[in-house]
Amino acid sequence: MSDHISGPRALADPIADITDVYAFPSPEGSGRLVLVVNTLPFAKPSDLLSDGLLYRFRVRPLNASAPGEAVPFTPAAEEFVFDCVFSSPGPTGEQEGTCTTPAGETVSFRVNDEAGGSDAGVRVFAGPRWDPFIMDAPAALKTIATGELQFSDHGSIYLDGKNVLSLVLELDRALVGDAELVGVVAETLTRGRFNVRIERVGRPEVKNMMLAPKQFDELNRDLEIRDLYNMEDAFHLDGTYLAAYRARLNANLAFWDGLDGKVDWPTNGSAHPLTERVLADYLVVDLTKPYREQGSFLEIELAARRGEPHQTCGGRAPNDDVMDTIFTQLINAGTGPVIRDGVDRSSRPASRAFPYLSAPNPDPPEPPEHH
Repeated sequence: MSDHISGPRALADPIADITDVYAFPSPEGSGRLVLVVNTLPFAKPSDLLSDGLLYRFRVRPLNASAPGEAVPFTPAAEEFVFDCVFSSPGPTGEQEGTCTTPAGETVSFRVNDEAGGSDAGVRVFAGPRWDPFIMDAPAALKTIATGELQFSDHGSIYLDGKNVLSLVLELDRALVGDAELVGVVAETLTRGRFNVRIERVGRPEVKNMMLAPKQFDELNRDLEIRDLYNMEDAFHLDGTYLAAYRARLNANLAFWDGLDGKVDWPTNGSAHPLTERVLADYLVVDLTKPYREQGSFLEIELAARRGEPHQTCGGRAPNDDVMDTIFTQLINAGTGPVIRDGVDRSSRPASRAFPYLSAPNPDPPEPPEHH
């Protein structure tokens, strides 16, 4: 699921639903950063991006936190914002897009143009793509429902062949200043004079696997918390619901930890050791490191936890099987065998050439009914 259908509001208005976010150095050359946000689960090949939304990437430099802090990095106040908007469809269904850089320069492009539009150090593509997410979602949900691991060696991607609406930005590193380590978040907001945040995503499966289950949370068992979380500023959580987020994560992270019959994340009667790290919900990317196809997701954060220098670019690349990394950390803290969900790759892997994600499925599966 990653971030697919991550709350009642996303279900009611899926055009604004962010399914996945990726951030990685360009495999086509050094000095370029690629940002990808996918939206609209079960998009049709003819679907267009919304002219009522603002699609936003936020990039902040990260500094090492002081020793003893719960999270390894602290976002700087400086922020680099890339905003993209889209026109209403033309008479024959054509659509134009415009992206604005942090310096206020604009890049115009046509939706579904594989070459993308280029200007001001930015190259942009937008249009339907094959959903690249790698996960056996039904097995994960059954694990939550039964309290027992339901993964097998022969997992499958739920309704494989789904499409999403993708927005891909490839930008010169200079556009985000001289920072080496950055945090990346993508958002959808209402467009106009007053922007309301609808969705925001950093890491995958924070909302659906770690915040959605209610049954383990004795303090807020009747609270659907994901829409509240979606409205938060990822780099500066408001204090109003922070205790509720912490309570939900403490309970759910303890559930995941117990699935192998032992405790790998001892709480000693206080908060779960991962709670604050999960709430620091943004991708961490080292802009000085080269592209890595697999194995970079969470590598920077885990190295910092061990007190060691990181070795990779971090972030998240489309072909990286990040869910095995997440499940392994949640269940055995990386001290036991890899927890595999039985799905190791997309049926249409991303390429190493712009716009990276595979062409859309001309005959995608129909979306399921939700009640």
